[in-house]
Amino acid sequence: MHRSRIPATVVGGLAVAVALLGSSGPAEAQGTIAGEVKFSGTAPAPKVVKVNKDVEACGQEKKIVEVAVGPGGGLANAIVSVPGAKGAKPAGKAVLDQKGCEFRPPVLVMAPGDLEILNSDGVLHNIHTFSTVNPAVNKAQPKFKKSMTEKFAKPEVIKVQCDAHSWMLGWLVVTEAPTALTDDKGSFKLENVPAGKHKVEVLHPILGKQTKEVEVKAGQETKVSFELKK
Repeated sequence: MHRSRIPATVVGGLAVAVALLGSSGPAEAQGTIAGEVKFSGTAPAPKVVKVNKDVEACGQEKKIVEVAVGPGGGLANAIVSVPGAKGAKPAGKAVLDQKGCEFRPPVLVMAPGDLEILNSDGVLHNIHTFSTVNPAVNKAQPKFKKSMTEKFAKPEVIKVQCDAHSWMLGWLVVTEAPTALTDDKGSFKLENVPAGKHKVEVLHPILGKQTKEVEVKAGQETKVSFELKK
């Protein structure tokens, strides 16, 4: 097991890359990895930011939750993946919205390719990505520009912020590996993972990452759990 804290300046350019431990079986030999990620200790209180512009769209204040902990200590929005494994890629069109002066979703998992960025607020936003493997983006999105498209062709975990609204922070997870986000209870499920020995990685932008070795058997569900702390 490995545990480390990852500063935001590093996470913004951190490619999801952990070596596959062993050879997997044939393409049809697949299984499922399921489990939970918990937070150890007392969850940090949300930060409250007073809004001083665009209050009609943004509201009077914003609560910034860097570590979202649910009932029973479940950690939400942790990124769980099987780096290096071939499996089901994120499906569907990748869309990142700016609504209520927040990124929705706050963490977006997408396959390499195009990202549609929406402006549902009708105010000026500015998309700024801190990517290193992919070209960085720093573009204004005026209120009349409801949609724009940017390309992220290579796997990478990317910090994204709005320079017009300092509290707006999100993450793009560009990946070709089986990847899932934990729900508000800290639960996750990775389906269609090739049979064999793998390293499962959980990554949280504030709390760092852990890896554990598991063995996936065809047609079966393998359980694994993680615990992260501040």
